Amino acid sequence: MKLSTPRWWYRRDGAPSPVTRALLTPLSWIWAAQTAKRIARTQPRGADCAVICVGNFTVGGVGKTPVVRELLLNLTQRGRRAHGLARGYGGKLKGPLRVDPARHSARDVGDEPLMLAQDFPMWVSADRVAGARKAAANGAEVVVMDDGHQNPDLRKTLSLVVVDGETREDEWPFGDGKVFPAGPMREPLKVSLARTDAVVVLLPDDLPAADPELLALFGDTPVLIARLEPAAPPPKGRQVGFAGIGKPWKVERALKAAGCQLVDFAPYPDHGSYDETTLKFLWDRAQSYSAGLVTTEKDWVRLPQAWRDKVTPWPVRARFEDEGELGRLLADAGL
Repeated sequence: MKLSTPRWWYRRDGAPSPVTRALLTPLSWIWAAQTAKRIARTQPRGADCAVICVGNFTVGGVGKTPVVRELLLNLTQRGRRAHGLARGYGGKLKGPLRVDPARHSARDVGDEPLMLAQDFPMWVSADRVAGARKAAANGAEVVVMDDGHQNPDLRKTLSLVVVDGETREDEWPFGDGKVFPAGPMREPLKVSLARTDAVVVLLPDDLPAADPELLALFGDTPVLIARLEPAAPPPKGRQVGFAGIGKPWKVERALKAAGCQLVDFAPYPDHGSYDETTLKFLWDRAQSYSAGLVTTEKDWVRLPQAWRDKVTPWPVRARFEDEGELGRLLADAGL
């Protein structure tokens, strides 16, 4: 059974209970030590292509996949043969294999690779090195890897880390800085930042600017600002929304900010599957409000085929505020 992301991870005041965090802290020390040991002891191996890693500092969703999509689009428009690579979390096939949307389902290859494969050559491989090499053997000049900042196996040409830039009084992207399971961090920020070439701060479309306090945490590491904006308007009329991503509450906020007439919203665990009972519940809920059903593209590809016509996917994209700055970063890396 998949568990939802604990929202209290992102509080800086010790809520819901300092005791809970204190009890989990020794486990976080073990987690951080194991991560550090694995990275220190692994000799990275290369592929016959450049590798851009799009990772994160935290457990849970920060918007990596829209950034991966935007990088693939940018590189393709500049004439580079760019392929995507992912572990295929949630899928049963270990790869390396190229995702075929006509043949594969989210249960086969995972939701994010299936979504990206609608537009770009996309590979899944539990062994990242084997996946990158397979992509290179099939013509890739550049591989954009979704996740993997803490995976030391594959040598990276450029390491980008995406940060959720939405800050609120009761919600902070890194919580109080504790490592999993006491907090959302995969490893201490300073340790992770040392392997980072640039940070991508992803802001919701309606937030004027990034929080200076957040930006100060990254020191001399270059920071690129990107906006998560709707790629299409939300559906018209009353809607019941649902999402199974790292931070489903952000989808609810974004739909409302985009003008969606949201009458109810149901959060689910990240990458979780939707069974017939769950979907029937959502359908009955929507019918009780005389409303439609709306969800993210990532959730939509996990729906059984019979349900896809009953649910509207709402696409979003990551848009870099300074395309020139992104171009210079890629050029400096030989890309």
